[in-house]
Amino acid sequence: MDKTENKKKMSVVQKMIIALVGGLVVGLIFMFIRSSMLDSGNEGTWDIINKILFQDITAADGTAALGLFYIIGQLFMRGLQAAIVPLVLCSLSLAMCSISSSSKLGRIAGRTVLGFVCFYIVGAFFGGLVAYAMKTAGLFNVKLPSEAVTDAATIDQFNPLATIVTAVPSNIIESMSSNNSILAVVVVAIVIGLCMNVLGEKTDPLKHVLEAGSEVINFYLTFLINKVGPVAIFCLVSRTFAIYGAEYLAPAAAYIVGAMITLFILVVTIYPIGIWLTTRLNPFKFIKKIAKVGVFGFSTNSSAATLPLNTKTNLEELGCSSEITSFVLPTGMTINMNGTTVMHMFAVTFIATSAGIDVTPANLVVVAFLSICAAMGCPAIPIAGTTLIVTILSGMGWTSDLCMIAYALVVAINRPVEMALLPLNVIGDAATNVIVNAKEKEINLDVYNS
Repeated sequence: MDKTENKKKMSVVQKMIIALVGGLVVGLIFMFIRSSMLDSGNEGTWDIINKILFQDITAADGTAALGLFYIIGQLFMRGLQAAIVPLVLCSLSLAMCSISSSSKLGRIAGRTVLGFVCFYIVGAFFGGLVAYAMKTAGLFNVKLPSEAVTDAATIDQFNPLATIVTAVPSNIIESMSSNNSILAVVVVAIVIGLCMNVLGEKTDPLKHVLEAGSEVINFYLTFLINKVGPVAIFCLVSRTFAIYGAEYLAPAAAYIVGAMITLFILVVTIYPIGIWLTTRLNPFKFIKKIAKVGVFGFSTNSSAATLPLNTKTNLEELGCSSEITSFVLPTGMTINMNGTTVMHMFAVTFIATSAGIDVTPANLVVVAFLSICAAMGCPAIPIAGTTLIVTILSGMGWTSDLCMIAYALVVAINRPVEMALLPLNVIGDAATNVIVNAKEKEINLDVYNS
């Protein structure tokens, strides 16, 4: 029976990898088909292909489109997103309810935050080191495009400390009505779980409801990820690359390639090394089992959408306990975005250098601090990491017209880098979870080493 289950799980991993590679190949083929058609004046032919396969049917110009790849990708993403709030609420409430010692809860929380902060600092250091080396080598000296400054996509500045206030919702029902308030849902779940813990048997009916809800959610997500996931990943990745023209990638190839290679190297080095240094567990077992979570994060470009698969992998393959996992992973989803910080080190260095500013190591230390603060209080908006760049630029005082034009260029080309940073975020959550479980002596070594 175990062999059959292992084969089944392995086949899902293989399907995801095949879907990712196939999506990249098909997407790049369509990217160059698009470029060649537009260059040769065949805009009408490309327009037909785009409407049949890739068009966003909800956009103003998509009323007459079919958008097959768009529809499949969106149905899958929406299906995942529909489970995020109930998953966090049920799992985290039950976790808090089951932790009998307040001192244990304090240790888990402290170790979790410390793990995230340490990985933030290491990522920022190496990201800044490589970015500064590339800048010194002259690889970031690019000719800025002629787009108007108003084309730069920005968000309103915000004080990261405001996250503390918004984490406590004024309306519990409203906070659960949107995936944009996950941190508030985390706080509500913790409060409910702790209250259930104190009240004991009086809350058994509520506990049974939450347990049943957790079972339903896990069954639903297992089906969605195993059966629909590979097809959806193929469509999502294909569409992402197909709708970009090659002309947007050429001006900043150094930034894209440098950032993506650095993110990949970090994800396969700092977490295994961190696990080995702190727990002496076999780091290769961790990387082998968590790889599919990284592939899934790269494909979906969403930490929230990756949470269900990450949770399942941590519990069933890494031997982590349910109560600690239910606390660490949702918390990491909301505050651990060290991949975003690595990207910020590259993007800010690239933007400032393009605008004629001489970036110094001291500047990068300040950029790293601002990035960590901003990332931990990151607002839940599309391409959040990219839009937060303007907050860091404002903090540095680098807001000239040239800086904003360079920022607009980064927004146009940053999609591949945004995809590459997601594995660093979600695998970082898992690595911290393994470390906390090992320190609490609640990791199942037989499962981890299997």
